[in-house]
Amino acid sequence: MLLMMLAAASEPMASVRVAFDTAQVSAIDQRGVADATTGRAVTADDPVRIASISKLVTAIGVMRLVEQGVLNLDADVSHLLGWRLRNPRFPDVPITLRLLLSHRSSLTDNAGYLIALDEGVEGAVADPKAWDGQHAPGQFFRYTNLNFPVVASVMERATGERFDRLMQRLVLAPLKLDACFNWATCSTDAKARAVVLYEAGKPVLDEQAFIAGCPVTPAKDGSCDLTTWQAGRNGALFSPQGGLRISMRGLATIGRLLLSDGAVDGVRLLSPASMRVLTTPEWTFDGSNGVQNEEAESGVRAGGFNCRYGLAVSFTATPLPACRDDPVGDARARIGHAGEAYGLRSGLWVDRAAGTGVAYFATNVSPEPGVRSALTRTEEKLARSE
Repeated sequence: MLLMMLAAASEPMASVRVAFDTAQVSAIDQRGVADATTGRAVTADDPVRIASISKLVTAIGVMRLVEQGVLNLDADVSHLLGWRLRNPRFPDVPITLRLLLSHRSSLTDNAGYLIALDEGVEGAVADPKAWDGQHAPGQFFRYTNLNFPVVASVMERATGERFDRLMQRLVLAPLKLDACFNWATCSTDAKARAVVLYEAGKPVLDEQAFIAGCPVTPAKDGSCDLTTWQAGRNGALFSPQGGLRISMRGLATIGRLLLSDGAVDGVRLLSPASMRVLTTPEWTFDGSNGVQNEEAESGVRAGGFNCRYGLAVSFTATPLPACRDDPVGDARARIGHAGEAYGLRSGLWVDRAAGTGVAYFATNVSPEPGVRSALTRTEEKLARSE
């Protein structure tokens, strides 16, 4: 069985699609195996590293702290960080949470964004390569993972809580989701059902090995002593940009929250006013004010996916000639986010006008380009239920 699956390297090893409306999950399609070694069938309740959809969930946590008066979207984050965050080419322009969440901070990923346990965000952004030297903060959109370790550091400094535990308190526990950033705060049952990630037919991220080992990027000497954690020093540790482990049934709950103006299953997580802020575009592509794709040079997403973006929220079906951001292909505006990492593709898209949405992922995804958008063909099929 394993050899047969590895031979079909162009096909997803596993795919799960959950459709939902404001009240409930309406349909589930689950195919393939979560772990080819054991042959364990994948289900809608199996947690998977959901990649960049994690950013949207992090933003929900930020908005909860904004509602509580703990954070301010438009304040200079330097005051909370305890050190001066500035683009060295534009030292007089403050950087805010709004700019970080909407990828307009002028940070780049050119210096990397995985920061070792014994290092800090301050050191990472001290590298001149971490900055766009051509555009001041607020002037240009560039999708940048490093923004989110900075955001997580601000959250930790404001609350004194470790990011993964803070997100449990703010978002995951109130919604009764057995989910976690990395694995330290997930249940034993969730860990046992982790989905292995595959690329080109081979495992590229063995989640059980990660669970049994260090839950963060180890120190430079390979050690993993989390008692050395200091609030706000290294917000990258629990991967706020891509490390959320969540099932598709759980991700559908996040989608229903977006559909229902901040309340789901009797739990009011955000006010309607906060939801309006969260779901309003901060940036729209005008032909020269941003880089449209995270992998602009790879060819995989070339062609115009990022055309409108809010506070870690993507907007689809932008009616502009340069935009190929409609994976469903029906010209209906949706909000949500896509994810890509280690051979996985994922998506959460909700049609607020229709009151419907879909959450999906697939592993071992072929880079075959889509026909309706700048996403892959596999993502388009899952978005549309083909």
